[in-house]
Amino acid sequence: MKQRNPQWPSHRVVDGVDRLPHRAFLRAMGHDDASLALPFIAVASTHGENTPCSMSLAPQVQAAKLGIAAAGGNPVEFSTISVSDGTSMNHPGMRMSLVSRELIADSVEAAMRAHAYDALVAFAGCDKTLPGMMMAMVRLNRPSAFVYGGAMLPGRFEGKDVSILTAYEQVGGYWAGTVDQATLDRMERSCSPTLGSCPGQFTANTMAMVAETLGLAPLGVSLVPAVYSQRLAIARNAGAQVVHTLLRGGPLPRELVTRKSLENACAAVAATGGSTNAGLHIPAIAHEAGIRFTLDDVEQVFARTPLIANLQPGGRYLAKDLNEIGGVPVVLKALLDGGHLHGDTLTLDGRTLAQALADAPAPDGDIVVPASSPLHPSGGVVVLKGSLCPDGALLKIAGLKSLRFEGTARVFDGEEACVEAVRRRDYREGDVLVIRYEGPRGGPGMREMLGVTALIYGQGMGEKVALLTDGRFSGATRGMCIGYACPEAQAGGAIALVRDGDRILIDAVDARIELLIEADELQRRRQAWQPRDVGRLGGVLEKYARLVGPANEGALTHSGVPLSALDT
Repeated sequence: MKQRNPQWPSHRVVDGVDRLPHRAFLRAMGHDDASLALPFIAVASTHGENTPCSMSLAPQVQAAKLGIAAAGGNPVEFSTISVSDGTSMNHPGMRMSLVSRELIADSVEAAMRAHAYDALVAFAGCDKTLPGMMMAMVRLNRPSAFVYGGAMLPGRFEGKDVSILTAYEQVGGYWAGTVDQATLDRMERSCSPTLGSCPGQFTANTMAMVAETLGLAPLGVSLVPAVYSQRLAIARNAGAQVVHTLLRGGPLPRELVTRKSLENACAAVAATGGSTNAGLHIPAIAHEAGIRFTLDDVEQVFARTPLIANLQPGGRYLAKDLNEIGGVPVVLKALLDGGHLHGDTLTLDGRTLAQALADAPAPDGDIVVPASSPLHPSGGVVVLKGSLCPDGALLKIAGLKSLRFEGTARVFDGEEACVEAVRRRDYREGDVLVIRYEGPRGGPGMREMLGVTALIYGQGMGEKVALLTDGRFSGATRGMCIGYACPEAQAGGAIALVRDGDRILIDAVDARIELLIEADELQRRRQAWQPRDVGRLGGVLEKYARLVGPANEGALTHSGVPLSALDT
């Protein structure tokens, strides 16, 4: 057998007399002398039949394997889980969504280290699968490339583009008596016509943009729709790129994920009115690189970055529309020209971001506008702080008509109680609906609240009430909806002390959120408060609740970059 590079991790599995049994196992899988002499390139994906987001991945994985083989690598495929936010929404299954991010990162790490694979091409499609795969890449720090599976095409309904968000809001209209059953039935059959992730600037597309901006994914490819054949070429090229990085030298994930590139990623989110979930996922990716990057750091970038992309849910356009004018590079080039990006960060192929964007298209003036004439002077997502959320909370302001709200608290311990009240329309204009004990520890699992927010919007009350939670929101959520309240209720945060009838001030202009009661009254309530007893959990939620940290630090479950002795 040809002599192999002793610097490759797979050297530990393949080379030497004492590895004869290992090679026997590999030969049982169809490897021969020629393939055993090559570097082992893992192709990991979340392909499965539980969500349209992941069902488009299988042919892309096969294309990546062809690219790896053509470039001189030995492709080895394995898969991990995904949790569909679409079908876990608005019931207890949503507790598993954010948990799945950690399971994905941990499982990919386990497979890579156990088998000593030399490099990684990672495919993902649904919301938490993207940061999960990126976290694994950075944790491992081996030659890697991330490939997003792509978004679905929008449906057409009564002459307009529609998405799953439209369907959720139509359900709200049904409960309000403004939408009939026949309309609901037609919407159900038309809003999601193809495989792929949700088509707006929701969490999946936001994190795909983050991957490109960080340099973990090839530039300019993320917003190509899932069903386009172009995706096969993208995957094939990504496979070849990883082999070239391994054999010729190139930037490793921790060279790509730096404080500057993290700030660039936050700017991309702010400029596009992206998902508030990025406030969780970007700090978590930073953590894998050994960089402390919290909601405070995210806040600074959001505040100084203009909103320049007119994308749903706050705007008009979808991922396919941005792709048609040049994709993510159009946004990044506009930000760079406006002085809102660090141009000296690296891209996947080793060029600087400024070099890679040199020939990117200019803004079209409609889907994307120049940074010099923004849609809003600060980003489409704002971090609020104050007596109610001293460690921060997130509000998507893109598309909001008013940036200030003062109202009366209606308090619910858990999502279900609030959903039932909303269905009955048992709330009034001017209310602040408070859903608590849904944080990372208190849920546990930090559920997403698209169901209730879409019901409110569909009932025509989207900006007539506010909603505050220590849980999360979908990237599709719009309206006066504040999530990720920190500290969470289970940790004794001020949200645990709110009572029905309290006045709450939300001011996105000054980035404030205040509980308008006297300090001594707040202190009396704090002294009387006790954590909620969640009972015996068992299983993965028990482990998660014991390990998970606060949302403003990324809802992390481990202490940081592994010791070099373990980094095999």
